[in-house]
Amino acid sequence: MNKTIITVVGKDTVGIIARVCTYLAGNGINILDISQTIVQGYFNMMMIVDTTGMDKQFGDMADELAALGEEIGVVIKCQKEEIFDKMHRI
Repeated sequence: MNKTIITVVGKDTVGIIARVCTYLAGNGINILDISQTIVQGYFNMMMIVDTTGMDKQFGDMADELAALGEEIGVVIKCQKEEIFDKMHRI
C-alpha cells in the first residue's frame, strides 16, 4: 500500500471536501482516513489516502492538488507517509 498524507487548509467555503474527493476518486485514489474541523471560519482537513491505484506520478498528483487548492482558495499539501513519519518522529 502506498499511503500519502494530504492536508487542506484555508477559509471555509462550500464544496471543499467535494472538490478534493472528486479529484481523488477520478484518479483511483482511495481515502483510508479523514478528519476535518472548522475553527472560527477556517477549514482544516487531514486525509490518509492509498495511491496504489493511481496511474500518475506522485509529483503530478501533488502539483494538480496544489493547483486545485489555488482554484478553490485553500492550500493543499501532499506528503508520502514514510517521509511524514520520519519528519514527525521524536
